Amino acid sequence: MEISNCVALVTGGASGIGGALAVELAQRRARAIALVDQSDAVADVAARIKRMGTSAVLSFTGDVTDPDFRRRVFCAVSEQHGPVNICIPAAGITRDALAVKMNKETGHPEIYPLETFRLVIEVDFIAPIYWALETVAGIARDRYRRGLKRWMPEEEIQGVVIFIGSASSAGIKGQLAYSASKAGLEGAAATLTKEAIFHGVRCATIHPGFTDTPMVRALGEDYIRKHILPDTQLGRLIRPEEIADAVCFLVSNSAVTGELWADAGWHPSAA
Repeated sequence: MEISNCVALVTGGASGIGGALAVELAQRRARAIALVDQSDAVADVAARIKRMGTSAVLSFTGDVTDPDFRRRVFCAVSEQHGPVNICIPAAGITRDALAVKMNKETGHPEIYPLETFRLVIEVDFIAPIYWALETVAGIARDRYRRGLKRWMPEEEIQGVVIFIGSASSAGIKGQLAYSASKAGLEGAAATLTKEAIFHGVRCATIHPGFTDTPMVRALGEDYIRKHILPDTQLGRLIRPEEIADAVCFLVSNSAVTGELWADAGWHPSAA
């Protein structure tokens, strides 16, 4: 699948992996790139891509969990550039805490708040799936209008969805909701890829390790130095550009399905 012929959409496009991916797609001359984020900084990334002069670019600021906002984004992109071919829903959050922690002052266990768990699941699990489904629906609608039914191997691949998983999907202390969300994306991708190929859409998941993003930096330099870098073969955080390159590999190579681990050799501790 030639990225240069495609309309791409990236959520979480204001920074981190999403921002690096947007720039990488522009360097590979995607025909159009739609950037979505809750932060106004998404406009800055869009302006950078516009200066590159390689791709048309649109930016949208809003809540990725809002169905109405999602539909407005797809309608706007479709009206200007046609259906989205590449969807990478990269927006995500963490709300780290132990699942059950004893309060030494009261002597009572404190359970991870249900409302926090639901928030992480909504952003990191449900929202990516529905951005993906909207992508498949747009391609299916376009094919129907052109009198096409079941996709045939003689045709070109029509679209690709790449979910951003995490090495944390293998389980990591303090990330109950985040790990559950990322592990859940594996099952969603495995199911969607079996259904979406009817319309010519592939689906895969990439599992980054600890990457140099604002989310990881928020853990603190001391934590990174003591608890992350010693267990990473590279001895450093992964660069967002390295993950962006791996995502584009997944997009471009139609023989690759399933999951790709880009964890720099890091594995969660058994303790």
